Amino acid sequence: QVQLVESGGGLVQPGGSLRLSCAASRMIFSINPMDWYRQAPGKEREFVAHITSGGTTTYADSVKGRFTISRDNAKNTVYLQMNSLKPEDTAVYYCYARPAGINYWGKGTLVTVSS
Repeated sequence: QVQLVESGGGLVQPGGSLRLSCAASRMIFSINPMDWYRQAPGKEREFVAHITSGGTTTYADSVKGRFTISRDNAKNTVYLQMNSLKPEDTAVYYCYARPAGINYWGKGTLVTVSS
């Protein structure tokens, strides 16, 4: 069973930064694209960022220029560097992968942006 474990969430002031990590296990990490999604209170889960196996990235318009997704295949880990955080970035952030056509989600890590 594939496991995705997120970490790095917390409380941060507006304008601050956080780096989220997602450690993957029981999958061939290096060949799989990886995604970050988020779900704010009372809202549907939404796409945040995507990285291909080759390192090509895609971002939601709402985070473009502020967030950076990256991966370390040696550590089976994908990261989300979040800068210039805004209160509207408050959400539970989820890691997502689809190895062999099966959807896997982590349990999420909470990011709260508030003064």
